[in-house]
Amino acid sequence: MTNFKNPIIIIPARMGSSRLPGKPLADLNGQAMVIHVMRRAEQSGVGPVYIAAAEQEIVDAVIVAGGNAILTDPDLPSGSDRVFRALEIVDPDGKYDVVINLQGDLPTISPEIIERVLDPLTEDEVDIGTLAAVIEDKSETEDPNVVKAIVGLQHGQRVGRALFFSRAAVPFGEGPYYHHIGLYAFRRDALRRFVSLPEGVLERRERLEQLRALEVGMRVDVALVDTFPDGVDTPSDLARARERLTAQS
Repeated sequence: MTNFKNPIIIIPARMGSSRLPGKPLADLNGQAMVIHVMRRAEQSGVGPVYIAAAEQEIVDAVIVAGGNAILTDPDLPSGSDRVFRALEIVDPDGKYDVVINLQGDLPTISPEIIERVLDPLTEDEVDIGTLAAVIEDKSETEDPNVVKAIVGLQHGQRVGRALFFSRAAVPFGEGPYYHHIGLYAFRRDALRRFVSLPEGVLERRERLEQLRALEVGMRVDVALVDTFPDGVDTPSDLARARERLTAQS
């Protein structure tokens, strides 16, 4: 028996990406990227799926595709704030007790990976669940664009407590490194608290939002998955996603 009852998936989306403007509506084999993500979220069967959009044009595209979208303030500071605002609009009475924050730039993510982010929440003490995969390419350990999840997993263990997240190659010594996947399952009260907190010192230094939770003692647990879903941040990422989707079709 799980320690939550009604999850909901909310996908934040805004057009103002610095490296790939208009990213949510970028064409991927005849369909907007955010619609690909929405379909995979629906296929996970976890719960209802909503797009938290910063612009009306995203809302319009989602509605045409038969999805659910909420227009949110474009000046909200982060995707987490956008998700929380959409949740309050969709569910003011608190029916949904867990919200999955699924990034809108993961068009090739598998539905099974989305479901796995709930695994850590089987423990009452866990506020936030997230995911990681073992880094296979050793060059990625030194790449500051690859965020490492620092979690002490014993052999065969698939879920463990996050001690830190960093762009640096930590921890020191022999052993695996884990590539953090920016997908989160928040208990509702944890999300409410999280978005009310000021920016943390370590969050600002590493430029990693999740460190805000660790700095104030919130518990974040990580579930290990076998594959890392490619994100889309640049035109070359977009071309690679098109190739992968073509190969999958």
